[in-house]
Amino acid sequence: GDARVRGQTGVLSERRGSYPFIDFRLLNNTTLSGEIGTKKKVKRLLSFQRYFHASRLLRGIVPQASLYLLDEDYLGQARHMLSKVGMWDFDIFLFDRLTNGNSLVTLLCHLFNVHGLIHHFQLDMVTLHRFLVMVQEDYHSQNPYHNAVHAADVTQAMHCYLREPKLANFLTPSDVMLGLLAAAAHDVDHPGVNQPFLIKTKHHLASLYQNVSVLENHHWRSTIGMLRESRLLAHLPKEVTQDIEQQLGSLILATDINRQNEFLIRLKSHLDNQDLRLEDAQDRHFMLQIALKCADICNPCRLWDLSKQWSERVCEEFYRQGDLEQKFELEISPLCNQQKDTIPSIQIGFMTYIVEPLFERWAQFTGDTPLSENMLNHLRRNKAKWRSLLHKQHSSSRSNDHSGQVTGNQEQTYNEEETP
Repeated sequence: GDARVRGQTGVLSERRGSYPFIDFRLLNNTTLSGEIGTKKKVKRLLSFQRYFHASRLLRGIVPQASLYLLDEDYLGQARHMLSKVGMWDFDIFLFDRLTNGNSLVTLLCHLFNVHGLIHHFQLDMVTLHRFLVMVQEDYHSQNPYHNAVHAADVTQAMHCYLREPKLANFLTPSDVMLGLLAAAAHDVDHPGVNQPFLIKTKHHLASLYQNVSVLENHHWRSTIGMLRESRLLAHLPKEVTQDIEQQLGSLILATDINRQNEFLIRLKSHLDNQDLRLEDAQDRHFMLQIALKCADICNPCRLWDLSKQWSERVCEEFYRQGDLEQKFELEISPLCNQQKDTIPSIQIGFMTYIVEPLFERWAQFTGDTPLSENMLNHLRRNKAKWRSLLHKQHSSSRSNDHSGQVTGNQEQTYNEEETP
């Protein structure tokens, strides 16, 4: 049935626990029906357990096992890292280990406090924590890339961008809260496969959203469902919560890679005409959309060690999709064939066609700030390293004619596929 719930504001939301499982029966492969049935039973059980755990938290029942089983040394190191949360070399992988896998919850609680949002919006700290636990738990740790650590990384990047003087001087508390919430929840409940996969397997979410921004719509409406279930904003006037829900949707929907050119053309027009007026709420919201898009794909602009980890993770997720498509005799999606699509070639194409055009325009907006210069320098160095690795691959396997080469039609591929 329809998994959506209509609230008082009239915006449809997804029920919690509505993990977009892939219905393998639709793939017309009857030989694996027994195995498929078992998998579906396990997934239903896990979905119920996740929802039951969240409901226990909402009723105020503290789980027997504490969320934070850390000794004082680890907590001290985590607190020390939070004191430098605005630095671009922030290591989210280390922070996640220091917080026992609770990087997203810990980071958001800290940032809400740093930005004065708890006081400004009169938020209940316990309710905020419960909401953030719901968000963190609705990411799937089995995804190599689209998981809660990625959400925390995007949120930390968003925090850095919100502090850029060109933007920070005009932001309201509402803008800051929307930016952080959208970053934290922008990929919530991600299934680990992209939109074309959901469409060609006739997944119910593809039908629900008519093949348009399928995942982004699901992320947004799942977030609304959790906001309502947690009652985090229930004390605010109805018109305020309605505006927050709609703007969250606009921000999260902007991360759809299929809209990349739309946003780039509009940003270029504003910058060329010098007609951005950040006193205007509409222009501020547009730049928040751009900031979130940058945060979502900023991995190539990080230090090499961090950037390389993210590159390997996203390609592992691509290859898993490709293996699944091969298993069920579907056409393997672009970038998902481990035998042909190498990590260096994928990353070079991604940087060339997606990352560089966006971050060059972002730097034009912010001016030559230390952060923008730092990001562009990392981007250039990382691209050079991937080119070096690609050259070594070609040197060691010249018998594989064109395997891993960056071709002219890759631009179309990156505009049609899920963002690495």
